[in-house]
Amino acid sequence: MCKITVNGKEITFYKKTVSDLIAQYKLDPMKIVVEKNGEIVHREAYNTTVIKEGDVIEIVRFVGGG
Repeated sequence: MCKITVNGKEITFYKKTVSDLIAQYKLDPMKIVVEKNGEIVHREAYNTTVIKEGDVIEIVRFVGGG
């Protein structure tokens, strides 16, 4: 368990990886971009990128429109 910030909101995170966080928010990994502590996390690394106490995560969703 650790405290992290996601899109400006502090949360308690009980899992381990970026992939776990995406699943917690029920997001489609193909339609988002994840930034951890100011650096983009590549999709191939979602399963191996560990989230630690104090990390700042930004999740941006792609939205279609016209």
